[in-house]
Amino acid sequence: MNQPRSAIVIGCGVSGLTSAIRLIEAGFSVEIVARELPPETTSNIAAALWFPFRAEPRERVLAWSKTTFDELVRQHRAGVPGVTMTTFIELYDHQAPRPFWEPAAAGVRRARPDELHPDYEMGWAAEVPVVETPVYLPYLVERFTDLGGKIRQQNIEKIEDVAAPDRLAVVCAGLGARDLLKDEEVFPIRGQVVRVTNPGIRRALTDDDGPRSIAYTIPRTDDIILGGVAVPNDWNRTPDPELSIEILKKCRELEPALADATVIETRVGLRPGRTTVRLERETLPDGSPVIYNYGHGGAGFTLCWGCAAEVAERAVSG
Repeated sequence: MNQPRSAIVIGCGVSGLTSAIRLIEAGFSVEIVARELPPETTSNIAAALWFPFRAEPRERVLAWSKTTFDELVRQHRAGVPGVTMTTFIELYDHQAPRPFWEPAAAGVRRARPDELHPDYEMGWAAEVPVVETPVYLPYLVERFTDLGGKIRQQNIEKIEDVAAPDRLAVVCAGLGARDLLKDEEVFPIRGQVVRVTNPGIRRALTDDDGPRSIAYTIPRTDDIILGGVAVPNDWNRTPDPELSIEILKKCRELEPALADATVIETRVGLRPGRTTVRLERETLPDGSPVIYNYGHGGAGFTLCWGCAAEVAERAVSG
């Protein structure tokens, strides 16, 4: 049976856009259809530091993370807008083994004593990509449309509305996959960030399980994203002022240079959690081919190009 050469991608966040780009490069004609478009997607809120956070299964996540790491480094060197590199330090208040993500990154090392906060015993450091979402997502949209792709804003209520035997459907709907596919393994992981002016900080710090857990400071060109929180099964999208105060306190303790940083805004995003990332192909009862690519948790920008490459491979191979 001949493979279809047209595809419809559901979702216009980073997973949908990168999957759509790789499909076009593989020879498909592609349309994206989505309820929300940039700058209104969850991807736009992400701090977007390369770091495989809250995503499983680990073996597949590492492979996808490495592909994405290599691609983002390549894009940075090529001058792609919105991709920068930063020194990332994962802090620990105890001795910790080498990080599980080391095989996917490059040049992982122990943090130097002068890089450590007094409250932390050690840290693991690496040069990793940071994606500035307000710049990078428009770049992806432009790249996709320049390749001939089309984008349509529409709410799809069930996969059967767009699936067809002669067209591949690719589901990159993030949290929306819960209703679209009746997948009860999908759940929100509530995040809240505070965006502040950048006084010149160029390193990223995270405390994932120590005295300030969860806290992170992620620098971009003109601002810094401060977090955070990761609350499963919380659908509340309203910023919590008290939580913002707590975030600022913890992050200013981590980075004293933030003491005089000015708050620009507070934003809430619901990460698309799932027990495991779902990336697989199946055929619906009517013969319609579907590829699923969702459930990336807090690692959408860390997994995107790796998952997109696998989407394209599965689209071609059937």
